[in-house]
Amino acid sequence: MNTQNQTPVVPQVHDELILVVKRSKLFPEGDWQGLKQVDSEQYLALIEQEKEFLPRSLMETDPVYKQIIPYLVFTHEGKYFLMQRQSKATEQRLKNKYSLGIGGHIRQEDITSSDIIDWAAREFEEEVDYQGSYSVKTLGILNDDSNAVGEVHVGLVLLLTGNQASISVKSELKSGQLLSLEECLTYYDSMESWTQIVVDFLKTK
Repeated sequence: MNTQNQTPVVPQVHDELILVVKRSKLFPEGDWQGLKQVDSEQYLALIEQEKEFLPRSLMETDPVYKQIIPYLVFTHEGKYFLMQRQSKATEQRLKNKYSLGIGGHIRQEDITSSDIIDWAAREFEEEVDYQGSYSVKTLGILNDDSNAVGEVHVGLVLLLTGNQASISVKSELKSGQLLSLEECLTYYDSMESWTQIVVDFLKTK
């Protein structure tokens, strides 16, 4: 086969370096579909041990690696903060979709300590306006290989339990409201797939 004319995939100029872990390291016993409760300390230690920072443009099409995405769900007195994304969302596949989770890539420059949960909490505070206090609990690891986007991402789902209800979105999001799980279900068909998985998980609890 003549490979002389094939163009190799190379990182884009000014490409950001993001946190990834090899799929085989993250799922040594085989991967799964959905949200799975895990030993959070063990998984966070594994991510810390196996983490690599590689160009995002390469990782978006390489299922050998999983991009680690903290996915932050806020709750207060049995209600959940359901948000709607902007029509001009950066990720076009998520525009106008409803989401329970605030999430984003972990860039190399974001890591100022070995505490991934600490970084995730700062992400939450950047995306919403909330002045109260909250506790953080790991719900589990979310994997969805049913589509091309999910094949290269994995969610670290964190439940943030707040002590007050005064929470609102900032400019990156269109709207947000605290709703019971039953009320959230009325938006199910318009939710992004990860939020549908989280809702299905919460229904069993």
